[in-house]
Amino acid sequence: QDQTVTRYRNFEELFEYCRYSANPVGRLVLGLCGYQDAERQALSDATCTALQLANFWQDVASDWARGRIYLPLDEMSRFGVAPETIALARADDTWRALMQFQTMRTRVLLESGRPLVRALPWRLGLELSGVVAGGHWVLDAIDRAGGDVFRHRPQLRRGDWARVAWQALYPARRHRALPGAMAA
Repeated sequence: QDQTVTRYRNFEELFEYCRYSANPVGRLVLGLCGYQDAERQALSDATCTALQLANFWQDVASDWARGRIYLPLDEMSRFGVAPETIALARADDTWRALMQFQTMRTRVLLESGRPLVRALPWRLGLELSGVVAGGHWVLDAIDRAGGDVFRHRPQLRRGDWARVAWQALYPARRHRALPGAMAA
């Protein structure tokens, strides 16, 4: 699909893309570990989609260089952000608002999959908790940079790994789902 589709009109189209790109990875891991039930698969899908979205948000500039925009075009328009904003690497107020909306929605989706951590054996659950903590770290870094992923692309550095490990063991309560945050 990346060879033929370079823009997504709305979040539903982007969500559908994740359904076929990110979600099979989680389902494959679950299957290899002997889990094929619908509940775990749904939690895995939420986690994998959220991680894919976090990756899109941190890679806006490099995706633009490849001719792709993963930000939903209708949401860009609603926030007053034109594609040229990406080309100019302009992190103005409208861009910051768009990115804050995207990171919040992604955080909610990531948290909606968190119960999978407790539905797996300890070691696999701990590994997943680490992955979820890493996803939160990326979203938090985007927010700390005011959405300016052009000049401040999130990258885990040596000292950050300890924080992510701590968050894997003791997840922050501030990542609780907010009612209505998934609505576009």
